[in-house]
Amino acid sequence: MNRDPFALWVYLSASPLTWLTVTLVVWIAADAAAKGMGRHPVANPVLMAIIGVALVLALTRTPYATYFEGAQFVHFLLGPATVAIAIPLYKHWPIVRKNLTAMMAALLVGAVVALVSALAIAMALGVPRDVLIALAPKSVTAGVAMGVTESLGGEPALTAVLVIATGIIGAVMVTPLMNALGIRDYAARGFAVGLASHGIGTARAFTVNPVAGVFAGIAMGLNALVTALLVPLAMAFFR
Repeated sequence: MNRDPFALWVYLSASPLTWLTVTLVVWIAADAAAKGMGRHPVANPVLMAIIGVALVLALTRTPYATYFEGAQFVHFLLGPATVAIAIPLYKHWPIVRKNLTAMMAALLVGAVVALVSALAIAMALGVPRDVLIALAPKSVTAGVAMGVTESLGGEPALTAVLVIATGIIGAVMVTPLMNALGIRDYAARGFAVGLASHGIGTARAFTVNPVAGVFAGIAMGLNALVTALLVPLAMAFFR
């Protein structure tokens, strides 16, 4: 009989199922904590889950590559989750149709400003070109952003970090910022956060109001398409 107290952990840590389970358990705990705090903007479950998983990896000295063997199953669901946004879009289509012209104008302006401002500031600070490529699609959902970066010769992993950081910052700021600006229309609030903060911002919008969530999802999907077309043009211009 093996009396080594770490033998079982050594065995389990090599299994992808272990890290998938850790990811799900940490997320459930983070979401429960956020709910217990009344869904306060600062109590973002994504941020808490990231910190929780990072602590587990640090304490167990587990390489990220080992962890991702299990977490990739969750990563795979990014695509279906994005496509599923079509369901609330269909349910609220009359509201969407009434605001279509305003949405298209906001989409174009928002996508261009988000892209150009990030690149201009980064270039002024002397950021290398490969980092610029990773930064450009920061306001797009991770699956699309990483694909855009990879096609341009950038580092998808860095893009993922920047995308998540952008989403968390937007999700934390959106409610107090919109309140301070006096914007009460949930369609406008949702569209703004979905455009700037993709899936994480959209998740936050759904917890605040169903209409805000629908418009955030629409903005996220449309911005993914528009930004994927704009990034190669912007990188050629900023060259």
